[in-house]
Amino acid sequence: MAAQPKLELFVYWRTSAGYRVRVALALKGLKAEERIVDVDAGENRSPEFLKINPLGAIPALIADGGAPLTQSLAILEYLEEIAPEPPLLPGDPLGRARVRSIAAMVASDTHPLIVPRVRRYLTEQGFDAAKWRAWQVHWFTTGLQAVEARLSKDPATGEFCHGDAVTMADVCLASIPAVMQVFDVAVPDIPTVDRIVANCNALPAFANADPYKQKGAPPKG
Repeated sequence: MAAQPKLELFVYWRTSAGYRVRVALALKGLKAEERIVDVDAGENRSPEFLKINPLGAIPALIADGGAPLTQSLAILEYLEEIAPEPPLLPGDPLGRARVRSIAAMVASDTHPLIVPRVRRYLTEQGFDAAKWRAWQVHWFTTGLQAVEARLSKDPATGEFCHGDAVTMADVCLASIPAVMQVFDVAVPDIPTVDRIVANCNALPAFANADPYKQKGAPPKG
């Protein structure tokens, strides 16, 4: 087995995308040295970090001092390639496509609508705190209820999103409730999602990635 590359993870305590990478690293038995980028203080917009990720988004991963990898889904795919066991993608093409599709429903269609740069823009356009919260609740609810509708009707759903083993779909799905707790948001009528997330949170890799357990997190209130 090849030696693990030296990994540097640029991350922040409460980011959903950073949570995904933390979980995947733990599931794969990989270690990364974390570099904290304080999003609330604007460090992700600093000239130093923009050299790493011109979009200013978290996380970023550097392997063996090479070019930075950005976008959590791309990072998960990279980790899958350098550490294939345990697999986070099924062995068959249709299964892999299904898992990637569910993961994208969360990471591409739901999460990007509630990130800090969106809040900053909407605030500049006149959103107050109440309107921003209504925006968050709407998009969290829309996204998770869509995932619920898909998972609850599909016989490929098992103890987890795809059968009875954790996949990238679960890593992405669990990342949304993990951050919803930070914003004190709850989504009703998603029993399948709630069951799968509970199964995930019973595993150390997920439990230890809880935002409130990370460096720089405030006390859980």
